[in-house]
Amino acid sequence: MAKIKRLALLLVRLAAFAATLSATIVMATSHENASFLAISFEAKYSQTPAFKYFMIANAIVSVYGFLVLFLPSESLLWRLVIALDLVFTMLLGSSISAALAIAYVGKKGNTYAGWLPICGQVPNYCDHVKGALIAGFIGVIIYMGLLLHAMHTVLDPLLLKKP
Repeated sequence: MAKIKRLALLLVRLAAFAATLSATIVMATSHENASFLAISFEAKYSQTPAFKYFMIANAIVSVYGFLVLFLPSESLLWRLVIALDLVFTMLLGSSISAALAIAYVGKKGNTYAGWLPICGQVPNYCDHVKGALIAGFIGVIIYMGLLLHAMHTVLDPLLLKKP
């Protein structure tokens, strides 16, 4: 039974790694050239600090997720993994929040500030960003589930002890 639980946890961590890695790759490859009223411009993720933050946060969590895959199940470092899961879940949550806010402005614009939507001029760029945000959101959900599982695993034996 313990091997089945370990294999299931490994597969979920592998899915989290795949989600964050794919979010990183898709965001890093998002760029498009367009012209509007005889003016050429290029849209790419590195021009927006929120998208850079999202890409860097997902890259950091991808490296962490890859390293945790090789951690032995008997290691005492798993208690540290719980704390790191919390930190990286918060990092992913904040990065996707910032990126979603900018993506919304790019799609809808802001008439009060005078910002025009750009997704009509650069639809491939917006599709890439949308794909990266979907993969990042899946990664956040998986890491939240991993965090809840880890907290249950560590705290449950402590709560069941009777004085």
